[in-house]
Amino acid sequence: MLETGELIAPGDARYDEARTIWNGAIDRRPALIARCREPADVTAALRLARERELPIAVRGGGHGVAGTAVCDDGLVIDLSPMKGIAVDPGARTARAQGGVLWGELDAATQAHGLATVGGIVTHTGIAGLTLGGGIGWLMRRHGATVDNLLGAEVVTVDGSVVTADEELLWGLRGGGGNFGVVTAFEYALHEVGPSVLAGPLYHALDDGPEVLRFYRDFIADAPDELTTIVNLRPAPPLPVLPPELHGRPVVSIAACWAGDPEAGERALAPLRAHGRPLIDLIAPRPYVQLQRMFDPAVLHGWHYYWKSWEVPPLTDAAIDTLVERAAAITSPRSYIIVFQLGGAMARPPHDTAFGQRSEGHDVNINAVWLPDDPDADRHIQWARDTYTALEPHGAGRAYVNFMGDEGSDRVRAAYGPETYARLVALKRAYDPDNLLRLNQNVAP
Repeated sequence: MLETGELIAPGDARYDEARTIWNGAIDRRPALIARCREPADVTAALRLARERELPIAVRGGGHGVAGTAVCDDGLVIDLSPMKGIAVDPGARTARAQGGVLWGELDAATQAHGLATVGGIVTHTGIAGLTLGGGIGWLMRRHGATVDNLLGAEVVTVDGSVVTADEELLWGLRGGGGNFGVVTAFEYALHEVGPSVLAGPLYHALDDGPEVLRFYRDFIADAPDELTTIVNLRPAPPLPVLPPELHGRPVVSIAACWAGDPEAGERALAPLRAHGRPLIDLIAPRPYVQLQRMFDPAVLHGWHYYWKSWEVPPLTDAAIDTLVERAAAITSPRSYIIVFQLGGAMARPPHDTAFGQRSEGHDVNINAVWLPDDPDADRHIQWARDTYTALEPHGAGRAYVNFMGDEGSDRVRAAYGPETYARLVALKRAYDPDNLLRLNQNVAP
């Protein structure tokens, strides 16, 4: 039924592998999986789903924590075979199909000393991250991923293959997979590296309150070239960390300086000299190495449960809460990650559905455990309790890519009333029957 792709059904030897996604806590059994190789396959899959009245899930990288890339008793439109990448170094653009992962796109663009704003884990799909907004190491210098999205090829629910016009592109820049199946993305590229001054700086969690107060003041006037990410957790067994640190409660401040390395050394010197760091791993390194540095801490098949807040610049009370909740972590794999926003992301004009434009932070609370861990409920409760504890310090909003299955009110709050109303109008135009509803859904 597909032009060049294939249909996988229960009983097929490939079925269990094809229905498996990054979050091992999600175990769903679709009626059919359509592995698409070109837009015509997506058109055929949409037609088949309508004819059989099947729910539709769309899979790019399969990395979304909510697990909306797979569904029970429905049809999964699986874009993972669509791996085409074309880089135009002269125009500084790249076109990539919907099944491409960030590590694959970075490798192709870095061959020319270029990159766009991507995620911080190489096995994340470009599709989901882009459609939700896109934050990463380059965001304060070059904006969010959606600010670098120049165009998109979309298969609409009626099966048409279209190039996104201005209004549809506005919705795709943060509005998720609500309006069609995006089969190709065109990105603006920037000169990056191939070596950047980057890496983590680790402190004992006991020093966290003082270290984070210094950090808050240090980043208050940070230049756009600097993006930092704070992580509070038991130190993971990363290859770059000595064994004696593994499991020790720490606060890490990871930095990426996307500019002149000598200027970066001067700018980062106060941060690196402050306090009693356990280990300083900030050094010139290939950008692609930075991108994969934290991959071992978020492996496929582990179980994940996330909660999230957008938080203004950190107050003393917010810092104390972060450290207290990190000290209460129940799993050695769980963590609280704090992304520094602002810079180029905060400066208009930004006519996008993505709204995380403040000078504050996205805080993502990650409960992580192994499949055979009997304490899953305890780990989930830690995440929920941490979310509640941070609520007085939040802005009432969240980044949709960090949200689980939290309901329509939470989706509305993530966008705010004005943006949400515009998204609803776009949804009515492109998917009035809400066929594409297995996502952070904008209901028509």
